[in-house]
Amino acid sequence: MALLRYCVQLSADRVVLWCYLIWYAVVVALYFDPTPSIWLNALGISAVIGFALFLSVNGARVSGVQLWPTVRLFLMPFCVSSFAALIKGQGFWVIVPPSSAARWACVGACVGFVLGVRLLKHFAAPLPTTGARM
Repeated sequence: MALLRYCVQLSADRVVLWCYLIWYAVVVALYFDPTPSIWLNALGISAVIGFALFLSVNGARVSGVQLWPTVRLFLMPFCVSSFAALIKGQGFWVIVPPSSAARWACVGACVGFVLGVRLLKHFAAPLPTTGARM
């Protein structure tokens, strides 16, 4: 029920962020390279850039920090750096895979997610808000 409520309440900008993650996941699945240096470098870049982003957003204020927005500040540089390392020399055009099968997999996964969310929003009965009495 919580997952359904989450999907029904997704805003357009959150759907786009999920599509970014879906595209990344499909590319990683198709072009995975187990070389440890790729993933260690991505972790290092994530720590350095994520901390800088955290400081730029929150400054010295630590109270009231939200978990998921903070996780995204560290996850995005990890995804960007590992994505760049995985696609290097693979013939990508910016973020678009060279093979049509890989392109269709990426596009299909994103379109499927967007359609799934739209269908849930269309057919889901109005869900009670958290804390509402029945």
